[in-house]
Amino acid sequence: MTPTMVSRLELIRRVPLFSMLTASQAASVADAVVKRRYKRGETIVEQGKRSNALTILLTGRARVVSTDVRGREVILATMHSGDYVGEMSLIDQAPHSASVLAEVQTDVLILGQPEFARCLPDIDSMAYAVLKGLVQRLRQADRKIESLALMDVYGRVAGVLLEFAGESMRCAAGNAVIPGKVSRQDMAKMVGASREMVSRVMKDLEERGFIETQGDGSLLVTHHLHSLG
Repeated sequence: MTPTMVSRLELIRRVPLFSMLTASQAASVADAVVKRRYKRGETIVEQGKRSNALTILLTGRARVVSTDVRGREVILATMHSGDYVGEMSLIDQAPHSASVLAEVQTDVLILGQPEFARCLPDIDSMAYAVLKGLVQRLRQADRKIESLALMDVYGRVAGVLLEFAGESMRCAAGNAVIPGKVSRQDMAKMVGASREMVSRVMKDLEERGFIETQGDGSLLVTHHLHSLG
């Protein structure tokens, strides 16, 4: 074995996903994997596209992010060493249901579809059919988690805005004005979400007419916001 091959085998054996492979399977995988480094902020896989590969994190950290049709974003998970992404798309041939972004410099191993398929049950077997069914259930669960997380953040942001509004002088028609600029960073700390998420929610609320930024920087909160809070 060449030093490169030995090094790859050692890396493969450190990944929990590959711990049960036979010696021949491990050698085949080690011969096929490619090591790649992503810089902070780089996209490892992109939602709605297919990479036709399994990506395993060796070092670093990555964020799993899903974005809906409105552009609203929710963080589904954080990936660490030993975690992997892309397996569902390789099994059911569907696009990635979420994007994965490197939070810090991250080293990964990439295994192509043909080599991954050799480690799976035969495509016409019952085991493969069960595996494909499980992937479909996982995709449905991810969509529900995304929806619930977005709704939860919307409700919490609306609640904080209504609390701020309750402390201000009431305006006509049940509307209220929050004087001064509302800090997204402070809001994020209050609702337990990222500043980016709160900014997206606030932007969407404004586009839908629930809130309105005034010329002096104050925030008009309409009575319709009660339906979310």
